[in-house]
Amino acid sequence: MGMDKTILIIEQDPILLGIYKEILELYDYDVQIASNGAEGVEKFKQTNPSLVVIEGEMPVHDGYDTFKQIKEIDKNANAIIITGGIEFESKNQEALDQGLIKVVLKPILVHELLNLAERYTGIKLGKKFEGVEDQMLELTLNTDKFIKKLNKKLTG
Repeated sequence: MGMDKTILIIEQDPILLGIYKEILELYDYDVQIASNGAEGVEKFKQTNPSLVVIEGEMPVHDGYDTFKQIKEIDKNANAIIITGGIEFESKNQEALDQGLIKVVLKPILVHELLNLAERYTGIKLGKKFEGVEDQMLELTLNTDKFIKKLNKKLTG
């Protein structure tokens, strides 16, 4: 593990998945993606990434089950869970006890994603795009707001 630019992102929302992937690829990371837990576990086996970013609230295998399965494959796996709610307090604590790096509330901010990427791949990629980070950050936040509004419309 480490010194490898591979990052696996397991996220069911195709828009957010696309944003994370685009941003990390701008910084030359090798980004693997999966849209559900089962696919994520398979990709983990195939690619042995330095960092795994997992969405907490996925259907079927949620992020916590997915995390457990990944830890069973490799107990040294570096993973974070991104969650939209604090209602998972007990699940969060359990995952942290099992070696989850951290729980991040949605939406994950660009600089935080890049800091984690840098820390766990062990590769310093520097600031390649001066000032663009802020715009990307804004984009991420606005997209998240847009998705929430859209979901309300669709479900309401």
